[in-house]
Amino acid sequence: MAVRSVLAAAIAGGCLLWLRVPLPDRRHLAGLAVVGAGVVLGFPLLTTLALETSSTAHAAVVVGLLPLTTALLSALRTGTRPSRTFWAAASAGAAVVIAFTVQQSGGALSRADAYLFGALLVCAAGYTEGGRLARAMPGWQVIGWALVLCLPLTVPAAALALSHEPVEPTAHGVIGLLWVAAGSQFLGLVVWYRGMAAIGVPRASQLQLAQPLLTLVWSVLLLGEHLTPAAPLAAAAVLVCIAVTQRART
Repeated sequence: MAVRSVLAAAIAGGCLLWLRVPLPDRRHLAGLAVVGAGVVLGFPLLTTLALETSSTAHAAVVVGLLPLTTALLSALRTGTRPSRTFWAAASAGAAVVIAFTVQQSGGALSRADAYLFGALLVCAAGYTEGGRLARAMPGWQVIGWALVLCLPLTVPAAALALSHEPVEPTAHGVIGLLWVAAGSQFLGLVVWYRGMAAIGVPRASQLQLAQPLLTLVWSVLLLGEHLTPAAPLAAAAVLVCIAVTQRART
């Protein structure tokens, strides 16, 4: 996680230097810190810890709650007032997610679920604050400066991780690391923040409704995981609930 953040920061920092982008205003530093803490540090760390004891399919359905969490924090942060239909569908989706996690954990929430729900909160906060900042500066600068501001933490963490874990680079591993650094950690968020600035955080957050199903599909194709009947059913139910929120008045 730390290594990919450092690589993404190197790419982002290079772009900022090459284009001679001025330092962000002091009034934006707190927001950038929230983006860094949530998107750069918190979400990857917590989901990684969760996946040590949880399957990708299980995590995918839990993370399906992220659009609803982002919409809730956005409403609290910006003062928007979604309709009752919106919140009814959001509550139904939350109930499906909680029921699924309890069923998969044998009747009780596990430590992995605690990590996942923590990841939802910090990531939603990072998305909300990043969407707000993207109205004042280009989206790529939002995630770029957030990555650079996290370097004092990610560089020591990467050095510590590399010193304690044996590294045997392969072509497949290097390509995967470059992809998650350049694609997932930087370029993907560049487009994401630009979209949130264009159409608003609540509406944009609902575009993530396809994430659980897509993650389930890729977990089967790439990781060879086997889905229980409850996983795709729960994912589909969550997507229906989020689709209703997308059509509801906000």
